[in-house]
Order: sequence, then structure tokens, then C-alpha cells
Amino acid sequence: MARCGTLGMTLRRATTLQKMHLRQASTSSAPVSIIDLPDTHQMLKETCRNFADNQLKPIAGAIDKEHRFPKEQILEMGKLGLMGITTEEKYGGAGLDYLAYAIAMEEISRGCASAGVIMSAHNTLYLGPLDNYASEELKKQFVTPFTSGERIGCFGLSEPGNGSDAGAASTTARLVGDEWVLNGTKAWITNGFEAEAAVVFATTDKAKKHKGISCFAVPKNAPGFSIGKKEDKLGIRASSTVSLIFEDCRIPKANVIGQLGEGFKIAMITLDAGRIGVAGQALGIGQAALDCAVDYAAKREAFGAPLTKLQAIQMKLADMALKLESSRLLTWRAAMLKDAGKNYTKEAAMAKLSASEAATFIAHQSIQILGGMGYVSDMPAERHYRDARITEIYEGTSEIQRLVIAGNLLKEYGLK
Repeated sequence: MARCGTLGMTLRRATTLQKMHLRQASTSSAPVSIIDLPDTHQMLKETCRNFADNQLKPIAGAIDKEHRFPKEQILEMGKLGLMGITTEEKYGGAGLDYLAYAIAMEEISRGCASAGVIMSAHNTLYLGPLDNYASEELKKQFVTPFTSGERIGCFGLSEPGNGSDAGAASTTARLVGDEWVLNGTKAWITNGFEAEAAVVFATTDKAKKHKGISCFAVPKNAPGFSIGKKEDKLGIRASSTVSLIFEDCRIPKANVIGQLGEGFKIAMITLDAGRIGVAGQALGIGQAALDCAVDYAAKREAFGAPLTKLQAIQMKLADMALKLESSRLLTWRAAMLKDAGKNYTKEAAMAKLSASEAATFIAHQSIQILGGMGYVSDMPAERHYRDARITEIYEGTSEIQRLVIAGNLLKEYGLK
């Protein structure tokens, strides 16, 4: 039974028209337009902004200090359809497109970056591989119960000995009778503490290297599956980050996602999509930091006038807004290319790189504008700065994004 939530039901009809537009665009050689934000997406933006202002922004500081998972707010996000936003309606999702996802991610993260990363890791990294590659039986078990906000999932790719080198997976899976037996550890796993299930990548054939990696659905109650301690992080502190530990962990033979040996491909395609989500999160953090800076500068007086009258402050605000708007357009373009069925690997990397570095820059400048007030926790500026920093690291560091961009650029020029 579909549980797309009030948001999904409200936007469904208008989204159908947008999908028709995108299908038409995909048959044309012209680039996808990024100047016409559809009414349905504007409605989504306003709905998510109101939710963020009323239910996330007021608690963001407290749950950051307390390292507290925002359970009630995630449940409300599920009711809105945000915890299965791109999942098909027949599996309980809202069935919206990636432009909608990018917009929702920005608005939610503007209110609380921790809520944003919980939403992003669950939608793109956990539900994404299942939506695209899992069997019908696995979808019934691992997708449909995970779209309401009552249950969330996580994504196990990184390991203690490999982060950017995703093809060097040391976690193994051996077929013993009718069960896969997993051994190894996954590190830095967002949502791992609360997750009821995980998408896990493990080597099934060492001789084939990255082509010998497979993808599995692992329930939390699987024998031999445990989690490590919560990491004490710089930012996004209301979301959990833990290690997933597999010690002769046994799961059914049917829990393979996709085909054996497709794990690395599934991971790379998933991370392409995930970079749009992280870009959206970074935009939200950047927008929140800019809002904070402008509000403070308008109220704070120096030399007989508000800070906004000082040219030095105006120069900073101009640079902040420029980086934010440029990154937003890159993010929307990447999302629209994905929705149109076109290759978007380079554009997703550009969006993620630009938005994450913009968020860090804007948050830094926001603290500078606030001065001493920016350095204390009475104001949200220092939290924005701490939250922004991770966006340059997870789902591909800035260095990896530049390699992805350069590699695809050179291919466009016919070079290897």
C-alpha cells in the first residue's frame, strides 16, 4: 500500500507534468533548462521551508549539543513523504524526481544539517540501491517498511583501511549452503546506530578485484551483526556515525542486491546520485549561514550605522551570495540531467564540489561578519561552520570530485 504522505499526494499531479517535460527534454539535443522551476517544486520548497522553520530550526542547536537523534522530526518528515521522496509510490514512496529531492534537501538542511544528512543517507544511499537493483521480494522487506520515517537504513561502503579507494573492500562474503557469511568492518556509517537495515558491500571473489565486489541487504537482527560506539564528531552531531561489525554474520542467499560482482558499479552509481543530495545539504547550510550574517549585519551598528552600510561587509555578502547561487544552479542542473535520463556524473561532482566549498566559505565569512558573536554557541554561525566542513569529505572528498570532473572532461575531448 502506498504511503507517499501529504506532500507526495499534493504534488503528484503537477509532478506528472514535470516528468512529461523532462521526457521531452531527454529526446532533444538541447541542454536541460534550469531557469523554469515548476510550480510543483516551488510548492515543495515552501512546504519544506515552513517545516524547517517551525520544527527543525528551533531545536537544531539543542540536539547538536546533546548529540540527540531527532526521532519525532524524522517521523514528521516521513509523514510528509520526505523519507522515501524518490521511491516509487507502489513501494510507499512519494515518487518525486531528483530536482524535488535537491530542493527538499536544501530546505531541510537550512533548518538542521543533521536532519538533512539523515534524510540524504537514508534516501540516496540506503533506498537508492534497493530501488534500482533489488528484487521484488527484497523491496517488500527492505523498502516498503522504510518509507514512513519509522525505520531508517544505512550504507556500508567505507572501511577503516579504505575511504576514497572504494574498490579495496576487505569485508568478505562467502556462500555457505543457503547463506552468505560476512566478515569485516565498515567505518564512518551515517545512521548506523538507529538503522534497522544496511546496504553492505563485500568481496565475493578476490581474484576479480573491484569486479568481485557484491552488494547485500543486511537486517539489523542478522546473527553476527553488531555496531561500534558513536563517533564524537565536529559537526552534524545529531546524526549518528558508527562502525558496522560483521563476525560470521549470516544472511539469506537471496539478499544479494543486483547481480554478483555488480557491487562496485552499484556503489559508484549510488554515489553519483548521493552527491546531488550532499550538494543540496551544503546549499542549505550555506543559505542558513548567509541568512544569519545578513540578519546580524542589519541589526548590529558600528561607526554610527548598521554593518550592512559598510562596503567591506557588502563585499563579503556579495561573494557569499555569488557562490551560493552558482552552486544552486549547478545542483539543479545535475538533478535535471538525472531526471532526464542523461549522463550526470561530471555535473553531480561539480555540484557537490562547488556547493560544499561554498558552504564552508560562506560559514567562515558569516563568523567573520559576526565577530566574537560568531564564535560562541549563542548564535548558530559556529554550528553552520562545523556542519559545513563534512560536506567536503563524505560521499567523495573534494579531491576525488576534481578527479571525477577531470576524467570526464578529458573523455569529452576524446582523451584518456
